[in-house]
Amino acid sequence: MIHTEITPTERTDRLAIRELVDAYAHCADRRDAVGQKSLFTEDTHFVVYMDGRGSEPTQVLDGREALTPVFDDLNRYQATMHFNGQSTIALEGDRATGESYCIAHHLFTDNGERKLMVAWLRYADMFVKVDGDWLFAERNLYVDWAETRPSRP
Repeated sequence: MIHTEITPTERTDRLAIRELVDAYAHCADRRDAVGQKSLFTEDTHFVVYMDGRGSEPTQVLDGREALTPVFDDLNRYQATMHFNGQSTIALEGDRATGESYCIAHHLFTDNGERKLMVAWLRYADMFVKVDGDWLFAERNLYVDWAETRPSRP
């Protein structure tokens, strides 16, 4: 999609949505579940597809508070690092849709061996502007593939 002219409002909205996506990854890596949940609407819909697009959902969560166990689950890792890649956004007033890519690194110890699990993710999102702030109204997380391997200290 090529834009020949972007209005100042559209530029501001696109930047705010990109910052929302980045804040999600930042909160995940800092284990800030409260901050991460604050990025979602109260009635949010969050779906996880561990086997990628076209598979059956492995987790369906409705409502902001239902996200707590998902975000708390990151505490089982010694460290994580999420790298956000390309994203697309389609704006329609105070609503938007988008797709973003992420490579998520998860460091852990299994039976005394240090390991790294890397997951290649895509998110299909619906955003809504509430009181001037963009939030996730719906987030679909697709794990395209993952790999676990030994990790050196």
